[in-house]
Amino acid sequence: MADNARAKRLADLIREVVAQKLQRGIKDPRLGTHVTITDTRVTGDLREATVFYTVYGDDEERKAAAAGLESAKGILRSEVGRAAGVKFTPTLAFVMDALPDTARNIEDLLDRARQSDEKVREASAGATYAGGADPYRKPEDTETDDTAE
Repeated sequence: MADNARAKRLADLIREVVAQKLQRGIKDPRLGTHVTITDTRVTGDLREATVFYTVYGDDEERKAAAAGLESAKGILRSEVGRAAGVKFTPTLAFVMDALPDTARNIEDLLDRARQSDEKVREASAGATYAGGADPYRKPEDTETDDTAE
């Protein structure tokens, strides 16, 4: 089994080679400038590589980009093998990166929380305390209660 540093170097090399080949070498119009390679992970035995990508566009463009990447998988793998110079070129699996969707979801949740906080702030603007400004007993209050009994 390879060490983690070697797997990391190979993953970085795969990410760079695939990104450059998509930008300059593949003439598939489905891939174009919409596809961005975000991350690459290689298994410990250096046999399989997972390439994460994002596509900026609607669902139709995402499906087209996925089909384009699947059709270009062989060309990309041979280019990685040529650049890496390893005994066994890892197989490539392309996975849509969920990071932009997750970030968008978190932003929506934060916006809802801000709106809810603003509603609470508006509702409490003219409110007064139910039991007075300071509802806690003080030592002098307990002394007067003891003498009254």
